[in-house]
Amino acid sequence: MVTGVLRRTGRLFALAAEVGRAAFRRPFQFREFVEQFWFVASVTILPAALVSIPFGAVIALQVGSLTRQLGAQSFTGGASVLAVVQQASPLIVALLIAGAGGSAICADLGSRKIREELDAMEVMGVSPVQRLVVPRVLATMGVAVLLNGLVSVVGTLGGYFFNVVLQNGTPGAYLSSFSALAQLPDLYVGELKALVFGFIAGIVAAHRGLDPRGGPKGVGDAVNQSVVITFLLLFFVNMVMTAGYLQIVPPKGG
Repeated sequence: MVTGVLRRTGRLFALAAEVGRAAFRRPFQFREFVEQFWFVASVTILPAALVSIPFGAVIALQVGSLTRQLGAQSFTGGASVLAVVQQASPLIVALLIAGAGGSAICADLGSRKIREELDAMEVMGVSPVQRLVVPRVLATMGVAVLLNGLVSVVGTLGGYFFNVVLQNGTPGAYLSSFSALAQLPDLYVGELKALVFGFIAGIVAAHRGLDPRGGPKGVGDAVNQSVVITFLLLFFVNMVMTAGYLQIVPPKGG
């Protein structure tokens, strides 16, 4: 059991390293990249926008209730926006990409594997990693970065609306607390998280798709495993990146 887990972990890291090397190797499959970018964006952009509204609202309502109890209601805007930009937005984007785009990538590669298309490509001297995996991983990374900006904006606007309308907050206090607490590195770390999370989602989906076992049923099992593994890795990596950011970048005014 432990040996199998370690072996699969090693294969995952080996695939990540191979994708990193193949990304700078010619020829680059630009058409495949564009097609995969459009596909991943088309299946995630609307759910991401719809999820970010209630997510931002819940954060604003919860933070607003807490700050009111502490007598610091004027800081509601800054605290809720920081929570959305630093934590909620990258995780929302990554989970949607892993659940929608990543599962489709895993199923596509898995079906190609059981039909022996990938073996035929290797016989012809074509690398499946460079031809199929690299464009998909780069597509998930690009979509994650762009969607993170969209979710950050929509979530912030949703939090602003619910704070001002439902909690009787003032627009001036919301914006002033945001400018007092937030800083540009907060946006940078959110985008960096989205980039890393997109890479993880694409790599895990490709890794499980390249190694299905048990025919068509194995492809379905691989899809489920890829989503679960991606979720676990995302939360762990998010914890590590957040802890590192808080140690490296001092809070504004600190």
